[in-house]
Amino acid sequence: MTMHTTFDRRDFLKASGALAVGFSMMSAMTAGASAGPNLRAPKSVAKEAVDSWLSITPDNRITVYSGKVDLGTGTRTALAQMAAEELDVTFERIEMVMGDTATTPDQWMTGANLTISQGGTELRRAAASARRILVERASQRLGAPVADLIVEDGVVRVKTDPARAVRYSELLGNGLQLQVDPKAEIKKAPQYKVIGRSIPRVDIPAKVTGEFEYVHDVKLPGMLHARVVRPDDIGAKVLSVDDSAARKVNGFVQTVRKGNFVAVVSRSEWGAIKAARALKVNWGTGTGLPDQATVFDTWRKRPIAKEDVTQTAGNVAEALGGAAKRVKASYDFAVQTHATIGPSCAVADFKDGKLTVWTSSQATHSMQHELSLITGLPQSAIRLTFVEGAGCYGRNGTEDAAADAAVIAQLIGKPVRLQWTRADETARSPKSPPRTMDFEAGLDAQGNVVAWSSEFYIALNHIVAFKPLDFPLLAATDVGIPRPGNWTGFLFQNSGQPYQIANVKVNTKHVAEAFFRSSHLRSPGRIENSFANESFMDELASAADADPVEFRLRYLKDSRASDVIQAVAKLAGWQKRSGPNPDAGSGNIVKGRGFSYLRYNNAITYVAAVAEVEVNKSTGEIKVARICLSHDCGEMVNPDGVANQVEGGVQQTVSRTLMETVRWDRSKVLSVDWATYPIARFPDMPKVELALIDRPGTPAWGAGEPTACAIPAAIANAVFDATGVRVRSIPLTPDKVKTALAAGPARA
Repeated sequence: MTMHTTFDRRDFLKASGALAVGFSMMSAMTAGASAGPNLRAPKSVAKEAVDSWLSITPDNRITVYSGKVDLGTGTRTALAQMAAEELDVTFERIEMVMGDTATTPDQWMTGANLTISQGGTELRRAAASARRILVERASQRLGAPVADLIVEDGVVRVKTDPARAVRYSELLGNGLQLQVDPKAEIKKAPQYKVIGRSIPRVDIPAKVTGEFEYVHDVKLPGMLHARVVRPDDIGAKVLSVDDSAARKVNGFVQTVRKGNFVAVVSRSEWGAIKAARALKVNWGTGTGLPDQATVFDTWRKRPIAKEDVTQTAGNVAEALGGAAKRVKASYDFAVQTHATIGPSCAVADFKDGKLTVWTSSQATHSMQHELSLITGLPQSAIRLTFVEGAGCYGRNGTEDAAADAAVIAQLIGKPVRLQWTRADETARSPKSPPRTMDFEAGLDAQGNVVAWSSEFYIALNHIVAFKPLDFPLLAATDVGIPRPGNWTGFLFQNSGQPYQIANVKVNTKHVAEAFFRSSHLRSPGRIENSFANESFMDELASAADADPVEFRLRYLKDSRASDVIQAVAKLAGWQKRSGPNPDAGSGNIVKGRGFSYLRYNNAITYVAAVAEVEVNKSTGEIKVARICLSHDCGEMVNPDGVANQVEGGVQQTVSRTLMETVRWDRSKVLSVDWATYPIARFPDMPKVELALIDRPGTPAWGAGEPTACAIPAAIANAVFDATGVRVRSIPLTPDKVKTALAAGPARA
């Protein structure tokens, strides 16, 4: 089933006034169930115990405990739907508690596109196990075989005598006291009543009215405010601290120092800001940074820790030697940062040897390990509870703020609120490492691809999958705990191209250390790799004098891949042509459209995109007018939620594609605000049209990350269609466009 939807910012703004009314019916399921200072009593969090996953109140309301969190992506709603489905209760009966290490099971971090597929499946198994034991207990209570019972909104009834009934809450006794059955039968698609419905997100009403409690709103009795003072120069150490001027600031409480960790504490947020400005810290010399103008050449020359062949088939060298035409190209992708619109914040309290931290971290359970290393406390003495923040796609400054607050709270023995500045968030949060990639392919006389060779320079990953995170937090380095330089995820993913080509070799070179502290940023590695692969595939189509869509379909045998490509081509009204747009225009403004396709990780969600652009040849500016995108993530738990994620992925990535790049000099980051790290604004946003392909009964894959990977190449290919020149470096800035135009038409 294919669903079509169109997103237009003007229509959204017109309709947004009705949101509060339209969603008000959902207010019973509060979005901030675990928010604020009022903590729930600790409970079992053993992942194998069903009681760790849910509890039932006497009035038959169900609280579901999830180790996954909602980063503004709607997963609170989707996971509640999955639980309600398996428990045979209405959606409104579910309350979600997310990411509290004292009350929720550890489901690993929220990321890697796994919240629904991994986290949701685990939750469904637990709920299905609970329903089975509850129905078995009802069978004994009612004196009727299980086969003769039905469940209606948490009430078990005898089919032939519905008056004979018992509520779930009456069947609890001393709890469910059973293990999650990994083979518990979960419902099939024809049985669904809740999964597959576009239930409005439960967090939206309070966000529209301004009543929603973010982590920035958490308040504790006697809470103080703090700011950490850090050097502008990367790697500089503290030589001396003079707080004489800071002491004169109204509200000043104390200066805190532990090694190179320096902070001021005040009775107010404004006092903390002023005291931080007044504090005089003498910093040593930093470690320095490479010249930004030659960063990609420098990246290639850095020590290589290892090499991996991530895809191989046939004999590439022999096939290239016999090719009728050979095509070469290199691509670059800039260092980028999250630039989260709301700066990171956390609240921490240290009392009686126990540390509690309120944080918007996407990895609360793993942060227990990190904070244990930093504070010296056992993990059992550390509790993190999730409260939603400004949203993130990867690890931004949120975990850093949590660690900062934890260190200060432990040192002063009082509750403290720690908020980063805009400069902190933009300049100091982790960056995506640079990426540069080389390609060569051979075509035969008929324009068929006979060989494909590519090489990717990626950052070495310092993590081991599904182990406690070893993230390079600033506070850890400041207090003297050496941390690895990168926490970057699996950056080799999607380096392998998705097409069936006889002779292929893909090599990844793992650069030992990045210039900046690195971590994953939305679709880590996959977005850069897909940009290069799909840009190069487009260049091969041009060299073969073939239509870009038809050319790709030649090398795809997967019917689902063909489906998403055909769906987006139909949605976009794709017209076949083998070269740049003959009707692009003769003036300064020229128009074109570009195509891209991928399968995320070459294993899960399918995406195809068409971008329509206008290029001003005089200024080099690119306007993305329209994005059409088809998306197959298998079974959709909440179709509206999927559309929300896909639309958001498009809009964010248009910004990354056109303008986002971290700027620095030889000692420090220069991107410290919205002027020095601009992001796209409402007038820059394109019209977005979607074809969502729902496949009930198939695995539900993620929708948060794959879309982003399709956008850069689609836009870059559209620029070629409009102008006849290739721009092979992200972001596609006006200067790069003008340089490409001056160099003349691209030649295969």
